[in-house]
Amino acid sequence: MCVSNDGRERIEMFSAPPLPLLLSKVQLIRSEYKTSCINSISDIYWYSAVMKVVQGACEPVDVMDPSLLLRPEPIFATKPIGMFRDYSVDPEDPIKERVRVTYHKMHTYQTVDFVRGKMDYWLRFDKFQSTVMDALVKLNDLVDESDPDVDIPNLVHAFQTAERIRADYPQEDWFHLTGLLHDLGKIMAFYGEPQWAVVGDTFPVGCAWGNSIVYRQTSFKNNPDGNNLLYNTKFGIYKPNCGLENIIMSWGHDEYMYQVLKHNKTTLPEEALYMIRFHSFYPWHAGGDYVHLCDEKDKKMLHWVHEFNKYDLYTKSADVPDVESLMPYYQSLIDKYIPGEIEW
Repeated sequence: MCVSNDGRERIEMFSAPPLPLLLSKVQLIRSEYKTSCINSISDIYWYSAVMKVVQGACEPVDVMDPSLLLRPEPIFATKPIGMFRDYSVDPEDPIKERVRVTYHKMHTYQTVDFVRGKMDYWLRFDKFQSTVMDALVKLNDLVDESDPDVDIPNLVHAFQTAERIRADYPQEDWFHLTGLLHDLGKIMAFYGEPQWAVVGDTFPVGCAWGNSIVYRQTSFKNNPDGNNLLYNTKFGIYKPNCGLENIIMSWGHDEYMYQVLKHNKTTLPEEALYMIRFHSFYPWHAGGDYVHLCDEKDKKMLHWVHEFNKYDLYTKSADVPDVESLMPYYQSLIDKYIPGEIEW
């Protein structure tokens, strides 16, 4: 039996209840989470476990997205909350079809060998040199093909995220800059990388694919790693609780930007680097998968990833900030934490 923080019984788990009852219970709990803070990691993982039961009975998995767990207060949303991260399939909807195709390519070609090759290529940091602000401006020409919630340039999203964080954390300037920089690794798309190797949710390679990965039931069918017996076991090439820092993640903007910042000796705190590195790892921080690979540091840092996620996800709207007027403030933060021309 699971009990809420105030002692109320939520659901009996000693036997599997009928699906309609389970669904009604989940809806009740979901509504409670929408209007309260989530402070307990055990609550998070318990809820995720219940969602897995529901997902197992109600295919396809991608329609009932586990990020429902992180729905914030309505003030963060400029559209109905339930419309965020909608990965339902509709061939007649150009954005949904664009998203589906991007993820299917990602899940077909992102293999252990592919990721190792990209790490070898990009982590030489010999592609170009530029200031952070000049790199950010390039994102004005990029629309993320994996994102069902935005059809605006990534530069706008960067400032939307940063400004919302700034409003809620006025004294934490490193957090403001983290919001601005979190997607900057997408600059790889201007240097020969297809978007499926740059954008979207990330996942570990070299072990079994998590059930909460979007389009999981259909998108990995042609991935060569599916034929490797070791890669399809729970732990794969990893040891239990080895820590996410020791996992090979699918290649994308998270890992690249983290590595760029480390290489160029940023003074941003560890929390900032961790958020940048794992903010797209939805199967873990929203779906509850891959907990068996996490160490104590990951459990502690999960709070920061969740805190960042609500600003990243729920500030996406058509409301465009005055980017030009904001640039001097954010340039001062760049000068403080990652100044000058850096190596990419």
